[in-house]
Formats: sequence, structure tokens, C-alpha cells
Amino acid sequence: MSESTTGAYRAIRGFLRVLLRLFFKQVVVEGTENLPLDRGGLLIAGHPNGLIDPALIIAHFPGKIIFGARHGLFSWPLIGPLIRHLGTVPIYRASDESDLSRVEKMRANEESLDSMAQEIANGSYSALFPEGVSHDMSHLSDIKTGASRLYYRARTLTDDVVSRPVIVPVGLYYDRKNIFRSRVLITFHPALPLPESLDIDPGEERSVLRPAVAGLTELIDARLAEVVGATEDWHIHHLMHRARRLIRADLAWQNGTDYRDPGLAESHLGFDRIWLGYKARMESDPKKITDLVKRLNRYNRYMGALGIDDHELSAKPGMGSPLLPLLFLGQAIAVYLLFPPILLLGTLINIGPYWLLNWITRKVADARKDEATVKLFAGAILYPATWIAVAIMAWIGHEELRSVFPGMPDLAVSVVIVSIAIGAFGGYLALVYSEMSAETYRAIRVRVMRHRRKAIIQRLLEDRSGLCSELIALGEGLDLPGRRMPDGSILADSA
Repeated sequence: MSESTTGAYRAIRGFLRVLLRLFFKQVVVEGTENLPLDRGGLLIAGHPNGLIDPALIIAHFPGKIIFGARHGLFSWPLIGPLIRHLGTVPIYRASDESDLSRVEKMRANEESLDSMAQEIANGSYSALFPEGVSHDMSHLSDIKTGASRLYYRARTLTDDVVSRPVIVPVGLYYDRKNIFRSRVLITFHPALPLPESLDIDPGEERSVLRPAVAGLTELIDARLAEVVGATEDWHIHHLMHRARRLIRADLAWQNGTDYRDPGLAESHLGFDRIWLGYKARMESDPKKITDLVKRLNRYNRYMGALGIDDHELSAKPGMGSPLLPLLFLGQAIAVYLLFPPILLLGTLINIGPYWLLNWITRKVADARKDEATVKLFAGAILYPATWIAVAIMAWIGHEELRSVFPGMPDLAVSVVIVSIAIGAFGGYLALVYSEMSAETYRAIRVRVMRHRRKAIIQRLLEDRSGLCSELIALGEGLDLPGRRMPDGSILADSA
């Protein structure tokens, strides 16, 4: 893998890492060992979250990577100069508005593919989103042939057979893709194995290239569908996640172990296991699966109405000791009332840009897939601009005070630095306190609800155990990813 990166590229990548770490509460990267270091390759991924998707890959890919992006992005303020310095090449789609004719678009695309193919042949990595568009669907959009054509073009430019490029699927898994302080998992999957019929160097012969491109496109479509966990609709997608959560919670309870958050990687494994079992049994026994889904839907509706998580059905009540209510009351007072001055100032400084950013997002973002992009890049400008404006006002106030009190020391530089620090650090404290506030409120509400709804909780606990057994049975005899442990946790195959 080529490691040559310009200073501008490294600076932008570092900038993106900082922005993404501020936006996401947790960014988990797995599978970098699946990236062959002795050759170039093409990364392919689903495209669920606008410009956040390429930003995550650029920020966490171990080396320089060349993306292809629709040409319209190059005219955007901030985004255009950013992607130019990253070496991004323009992709011209026939459906996009442009001053170029269809023939000119095709010629420009050929030049873009040649540029990216040469990077791959030289041992670097390029990346494409084969769908061509970002979207909010629970399944893939139509896969275009660009990724397949790029791959074969790179093969024809690679002299050494041993160093032929690879195609590496990348999984981008968001728990709530448009929500600030959510989590994301980036997984570099093993390189796509090519069947003998596609493991060829078609050169420029159309009679060989055309069927090879069509076959590879179908293979990419099938593999990406597996990687993204494509489902027919969002309801069944969320239902599969409910299924994996209830299994994890019930087995931990049966095993007598404390429930722990499975994390994004384990959660994705759990989803894959349930989804594969569901699809297999839907083909062999659809009537049984339909009945199971009805009962799972009923359980899901009750859990949603109560607003509790699966593991909280069997969690210890926690209100039995007379001291615990006092501890919870003390925690609530500390979280809600005892705001330190820096937190209060930080909140006052940042509340304006916070609401303005929400308004901008509603006006600019056409769909959920665009919300995180707008929040990330608009916030990167809006918040620092606000802190600088506050610092200027503090400096002006300081100078006014000195004109009234001539003996006052000149602390202009310190006033500016402290003002910016309060804006940034105070905003961070406000964020932490808001998360603590939400967690404290939830802890109190769940305990009160459990005390008042004992009969419903018991019924749901029985339903959970029954569903757990049947859902686990879906995977019997199937080759499922990972290994399920007695407490419900799942170990990756490599562990």
C-alpha cells in the first residue's frame, strides 16, 4: 500500500477525525487486518449517510485513499475545496445537471476512471459507493457498473500478477445516523473472492469485458447486501434488532450474570445471526415464522409503550434499600441543580448556535441521510464563529472597563483566550451534563415504572423467555457468524 500523503491530506484527515470524534460518541474501527498491504485495491460500501460516509473512511483508513464523488459537490462552499485537496476525482452522472453534453460526460468519466485505476495499479486504494447515491432505505439502491469497470481497468494496468488489486467491502453501521453523539462501527471486511469466471484480465475486448462487468456487478450487489444487512423494510430491520437484544438479555438473566452493553461490533454480529436464521426459516417454514413475527411484534409494541430496554425486565428493582432513594435524589440534585458557573456560561454561549444549527438542518437537509452532514460541517463553522464573536465582545467590554478605570491591568489576551475556552469547554460540559441528566431521569423513571407495573413486567418477562428459545432455534444447523456464549454474548470467529 502506498503511504505517500501530502501535508494537506494529512491535515484534512486529522481535521475530519476531530470533527467526527466530536459528532459521534463512539467510533469503532475493525478489520484493518483484512486490508492487503502488498497491493492496491478498491473499497466499496453502502451509502446511507451522505458525506459522513466518505469522511469516516478517509479519517480511519490506514493510508491515502482516492474517492470518486459526483461533480456537483466540487462547487459547494467548504466541501469543494476540501475534496479537491483530498485528491477526489469528479464522477459525472447522466442524470445530473451540467453544462457538459452526454458525450462529454462520458469522456470525463473515462478520464476519472483512468485516474483512479492508475492509483490502484500503483498500489494505492480508491473507493466508490456502487449505488451512486446516498439514501434512507433499509436495502441497497440499484448498483451501478462503475465499480466493476474501475476494477477491471486497474487490472489491465497492473503488470505483476501477484499484485493484482482486490475489492474490499466496507461496512458502515450507525445506531442513529442523524443524531449527534450517536455511535458508528466501521468494518473492513475480507477481500471479495472472485469466481474463476470473473478472475480474468479482459483488456479492451468488449466481448469479454461486458459479461465480466455484469457478473462482477451482480457479485458486488450480493456481497454488499450481506455487509449492510439489507432488509425489505425498516420495520423488519428494527424487529431483528429487538430479537437480538432480547436474546442477549434473557440468556444473561438465565445464566445469572449481570447484563452488559454488547457494543456495536457484537450487536452487528447478533443482528447477522438473527437475520440469517430468519431468512432461512422463512423459506423452509413460512407459516411458523409468520406466527413468531406476530408475537415478536406484540412484545415489541409493549416494550415501546413502556419505554424500557429488554434487560430492564429482569434487572434488580434497586429500590428495596431505604438508602437508594436518597442516593438517586442526591444524584438528581447534583445533575439538575448544581451547575458550576463555567457550565452555565458554556450553555448560554452555545444555546444560540445549537438552535440555529437545528433550524439550518431542517431547512437545508432534504432527508435524514443529509442531516448529519449538515450538522457536522455547518457546526464546524458555526460554533467556533460564535466563540470568536463572544471573545471579541469580551475584549471590547474589557477595553471599555479600562477606559473607565485607567489603573486596571491590560488583560486583553487573557480575556480572549478564557472566553474562547469557556465557550468550547463549557459547551462540552453542557453536553456531558445533558447526557447525565437524561440517564438520571431514565433510571428514576424505569424504577418507578417497574414498581407500578409488576404484572405487565412479569408477563413480558415470560414472553421474552419464550421468544428467546424460538429465536435461537432459528439458527440451528446453520453456519452463523460468531459464537454465542452461555451469557448471551457473542464472540467473533477470530476471537
